[in-house]
Amino acid sequence: MSKPSALKISQLRAFVVTAHCGNFTLASLELGLSQSTVSHAIATLEADLGVVLMNRGRYGAALTAIGQEILADAEQVLRLLDAITTKANADRGLQSGQVRLASVRSVATHLLPKVIAQFRHDYPQVQVRITEYSIYADVEQAVRDGQADIGFTLLPTGPALDIWDTFRDEFVVLLPPNSLMDDEPLTWEALSTLPIITTPALPPHRHMRTVMEHLEQFGQSLNVVYEVSQDSTVTGMVQQGLGASILARLAAEPIPPEIQVRSLPVPLERVMAIALPADTLLSRAPFAFLSTLKPVFQHMGLMPASNSDSATPEPISP
Repeated sequence: MSKPSALKISQLRAFVVTAHCGNFTLASLELGLSQSTVSHAIATLEADLGVVLMNRGRYGAALTAIGQEILADAEQVLRLLDAITTKANADRGLQSGQVRLASVRSVATHLLPKVIAQFRHDYPQVQVRITEYSIYADVEQAVRDGQADIGFTLLPTGPALDIWDTFRDEFVVLLPPNSLMDDEPLTWEALSTLPIITTPALPPHRHMRTVMEHLEQFGQSLNVVYEVSQDSTVTGMVQQGLGASILARLAAEPIPPEIQVRSLPVPLERVMAIALPADTLLSRAPFAFLSTLKPVFQHMGLMPASNSDSATPEPISP
């Protein structure tokens, strides 16, 4: 017998994310929860409804016919909850408070100003403070230590953090002007012949290590001729025709218009996460900031489809 009154937001969120991901492992990464927690949430939802929503198998989780029908309804419920919270925040208003953000330079420079501008328009009495760190581990530690309410980091994260949402950032190849014909794709063969400018493949430059490991999967290597520490120096050197480079798009911005940008022959992305302190009751201001952040990021094409319909987070994580 179904018990609709017993349904929980966390169950619906776990169901929606798992349905889009196609398996429990990816869903647990996106939700910032253990795989067993996600599986239990969906099993409990099925028990409450009295129907099987997903067929489990060694290759993932596939929606049943009734699961496909309920998925659309569950997505709508989460969207409505998000809208309710947003409207309530706007009507109630915030007359004071502070939002403390922790971020690396690329996010702080290229993403947060647009969000902060909108937030300041909606909540002019609330202060926003950004602390920039050189490595993501320090961002995460600031959130754990209570020095920041919201942190912007990479998946996978360390312990004692709740992941509110994620967005993807592609690694792109920066080419000197006129390297390729318009719309000509980049091949492995062409990439292997280019002189490459890199950042070190050691902490805090973990991005280059990610790129190297990706290339090794396809038997590829780079002809490195320069190694520099700053991303801005890399783009300046590419602009002057000294070589090509591979950077995460956010790290490369602003990209001079004359630089040609291509995806890798086999595309590579990093998954960035918006992290909150686990099991911590935050004030209203950070949640108002998150409600502002989501539509701005979606407008910029940053929130992935698999998690873009999640509701505004509850003050204490499940």
